[in-house]
Amino acid sequence: EPVLSVQPNSPQIFRGENVTFTCTIPGGSELYHWYKDDIPVHRSDHYVYIIKIDQSHKYRCYGSHGEESTTLSNEVTLSVIERPKAVVTLQPDGQIFNGEKVTFRCEVRGHADTEWMYNWYQNNVQILSCIGNGEYTLTALKSDSGQYTCSGQRKGDSQISERSNAVTLTVPENLNPVVIIRPDNHVFRGETVTFRCEIQGGGDTEWQYSWYKNNSQLYHNTQEFSLNSVIHEDSGQYTCRGLRSSDTQRSQTSDAVTLAVSETAEAVVSVSPQSWLTEGDSVTLNCEIKFSSTGWTFSWYTDVLYRDSHSSLRHRPELLSDSSRGSGGSYTLSPVTLNHTGVYMCRAVRGEEDFYSQYSKEQPLWITGEYPPVSLIINPSRTQHFTADSLSMSCKDHVDSTGWTVRGYTHNERWYECSLASGSTCYISSISLSHTGVYWCQSESGERSNPVNITVHKRPKAVVTLKSDGQIFIGEKVTFTCEIQGHADTEWTYTWYKDDVQILSYSENGKYAFTVLESDSSKYNCSGQRKSDSQTSKTSNAVTLTVSEKPKPKVTSDLKGAALTGNSVTLYCTLKLQSAGWKFYWSKDSQSRETETETHSYTIRSVSVSDGGQYRCRAGRGNPVYYTHYSVAFWINVTENLKPVVIIRPDSHVFRGETVTFRCKIQGGGDTEWQFSWYKNNNPLYHNTQEFSLNSVRHEDSGQYTCRGLRSSDTQRSEINDAVVLTVSETAEAVVSVSPQSWLTEGDSVTLNCEIKSSSTGWTFSWYTDVLYRDSQGSYRYRPELLSDSSRGSGGSYTLSPVTLNHTGVYMCRAVRGEQVFYSQYSKDQPLWITGESPPVSLIINPSRTQHFTADSISLSCENHRDSTGWTVRRYTCNETWFDCLSVSGSTCNISSLSPSHTGVYWCQSESGECSNPVNITVHNGDVILDSPVHPLTEGRPLTLHCLYRNTKISDSGVDFYKDDLIVQNQTAGEMIFSSVSKSDEGFYHCKHPERGESPKSWISVRDAKAPVSVFRLISSLLTVSVYLLLTIILVVK
Repeated sequence: EPVLSVQPNSPQIFRGENVTFTCTIPGGSELYHWYKDDIPVHRSDHYVYIIKIDQSHKYRCYGSHGEESTTLSNEVTLSVIERPKAVVTLQPDGQIFNGEKVTFRCEVRGHADTEWMYNWYQNNVQILSCIGNGEYTLTALKSDSGQYTCSGQRKGDSQISERSNAVTLTVPENLNPVVIIRPDNHVFRGETVTFRCEIQGGGDTEWQYSWYKNNSQLYHNTQEFSLNSVIHEDSGQYTCRGLRSSDTQRSQTSDAVTLAVSETAEAVVSVSPQSWLTEGDSVTLNCEIKFSSTGWTFSWYTDVLYRDSHSSLRHRPELLSDSSRGSGGSYTLSPVTLNHTGVYMCRAVRGEEDFYSQYSKEQPLWITGEYPPVSLIINPSRTQHFTADSLSMSCKDHVDSTGWTVRGYTHNERWYECSLASGSTCYISSISLSHTGVYWCQSESGERSNPVNITVHKRPKAVVTLKSDGQIFIGEKVTFTCEIQGHADTEWTYTWYKDDVQILSYSENGKYAFTVLESDSSKYNCSGQRKSDSQTSKTSNAVTLTVSEKPKPKVTSDLKGAALTGNSVTLYCTLKLQSAGWKFYWSKDSQSRETETETHSYTIRSVSVSDGGQYRCRAGRGNPVYYTHYSVAFWINVTENLKPVVIIRPDSHVFRGETVTFRCKIQGGGDTEWQFSWYKNNNPLYHNTQEFSLNSVRHEDSGQYTCRGLRSSDTQRSEINDAVVLTVSETAEAVVSVSPQSWLTEGDSVTLNCEIKSSSTGWTFSWYTDVLYRDSQGSYRYRPELLSDSSRGSGGSYTLSPVTLNHTGVYMCRAVRGEQVFYSQYSKDQPLWITGESPPVSLIINPSRTQHFTADSISLSCENHRDSTGWTVRRYTCNETWFDCLSVSGSTCNISSLSPSHTGVYWCQSESGECSNPVNITVHNGDVILDSPVHPLTEGRPLTLHCLYRNTKISDSGVDFYKDDLIVQNQTAGEMIFSSVSKSDEGFYHCKHPERGESPKSWISVRDAKAPVSVFRLISSLLTVSVYLLLTIILVVK
């Protein structure tokens, strides 16, 4: 049996809702059949049937397969109701303000027993969905403004209600109050001012108010308050804000409005187009209050003359009968008549309590007509007059002049009353500047003549000037100029006076020129007479003309002595009374050609010897030029410039720590006082004396030093010297040398020379010998000890002649120089080895040869013919080290294992300082040495040289012998035999093994049998060579 089910499965379906029927048949069916109210409505091969419901009906289904059909399913009844509509409300429902909290509420009315969820929309865009609560709350911003709707969604079957009608939320910008000030922001002392706070967009909401002046709170909380009879202290910036009574929401604070309280309200009147008019013209008077334009009503007045109780003439403002025509600030007269001539003013009022401004200043209107009833006659007949002139003014008409009076209004806004009158004529005997003004005739009935503007000027005074600077000299042309100041545009004639006596009258030109004589010395002045009306100026103050003898200038110079070539020389042409306007003319050695200068100085730049000579000058001025006498000649002697020399002490090559003194010597400068400038590498130094010192110099003081001299008497400069280089080295290194050699025979002479490397000036030398001593631990040490006769070598050379065995030793030197005693370093050691024919003791070497292998043993013994006690073996090695034998037996020193460090000079020395002949021993690290005699040979003696090997099993075959690096015998069996040596056999010998290398070189010395030479001299030669060979071999091995 089929089973019919429905979705949504609800007892009530909203009209228009989509419903899904499902016909379930076990095993399925080929076709599905659908019934509505027992009437077939649909057939399909699908078991689902979807329809939109509009009314209530009953539904069933069954299935068929071919000819077979199932039974009908169960019956499903759908109850259809109208779809409900959601309703949205807004709280609060009045004006909403920025920042205020608002709540929207959504309801599906008539379905309160149904559980709903809610969807929210702003401007048809869903903003929230499936909210379980029907409220939506937010803090309103302007961006939240819009139309809000909602819909409900039933929880049981998700059916959705119809969307609500829209509710509009309007959120304005934050409320901004505005302060309104009446009558104006600019008021005047005594006015009443009202302040009002308007919250724009605040609607009819009830507000409380806070008021502030200059950010300080005022004691007012109403929307409007007033200040009566304001004073200057009430000026300031006023602001307000609102507090909503219903919920204490605050508005913003208003923008500040400035109240300015001025002292007085000043009315200002102006006229357009002008104050002088012709009868029939139009004119407008405008009135305004300075710095204020709001709320004023204007009144217009004319100045009326009257006589007070003392019959004195007075005036007062009288309101015009048609004043109201100008209440807006403009009062127009059109057309004007003669009777409109007068003085006008205005005043303004505003406010409920009638606050009045001051009266404006007076504004006259002057009207002229073609046919005035009377004419004002002025004598003299002109409108401009000088002070102190006399003047008459008369009223005349063609019928009768009685009843007319002259009236005036002066430039300082005062009415004029004639003090001297006869009938209708007014007389002024001496007019002054205060009489400047407008005058007219006026009858008792108010009729008027045309007005006349009379100007009184201060009587000008002539000013005379003399076109010349300083003194005037005989024969010079002078020009006096007469000017009437302030009246350059007026035509004048001029009168001239000399010592108050007229000398020239009615001159058209204001200039008076002539060539002066001595008799022309006087006082001169002038006056002017105006051409137009013959009015005369005041006479000028006098100008004194003093005529002097023709001057003779004098040539001077700062030069004291001869000028130095290359310098500049300036000559001055001086007048006793120097003044402006002169030019100067220079000549040399009576030459006719002159050099002109604008000033009284003449400069020769970089003078040469040819510029020497006699110079004269004269001065000239004016056009044509007026010349003075020539000056007396001035002699300039020019000599070749002096070149200084920089002297550096102690030397130009010094060492760190020394004191160096620089001296600038100007050769040929005589006893002249000089100032000096110093430069290092062309940069100026802060020294200006002839000599200065640098203490404890450093490397940074090295450089090129120059100087120049400035002659104190006249600033002539010497040349700059050739640069002298100061070199500052790190240390002063003493270097000792020996001549002729360090190996000597008793009786020879030897000289030790000491010098400072790279420096040779100013040194004093001291000489030392290295002395052995034992320290507190018993070890041998050595120290330099000043020689008792060291002063013999203070110049740098120390000579021993003749030398003895006791001069054997190690010598060194040191130098000193400077007032502050600067020492060099000690020199390196310099040994002297002395050999004698009959030494007190002999050094016996075993084995008896000068060359030995490393690791060999050797013994050195001190033997003499009497007693060997008290003698010790001493050694000085090639690395300048003293040797103290470690294995001693009596006077014998045993060395069990030789090393290259044992190479050196050995001798015997007694406790009293006596020495044996020294012997040079070489220790070789190679495989081959030469066995040669220690002592010199005598001619005729036999000699055999052997080539010895470290390994005795080595074959002797193939050994070569060399003399002075030339092969003398090859392929030997290891020895070279001389049956009888001669002087020609003397030389350097060494042997060379083909596999093991070669030996060091040894010197073979041969004495002349006829003239025996000291054995010791020969040994010294041998030992000298051996030391050189040893050093060479050590370098090769290394």
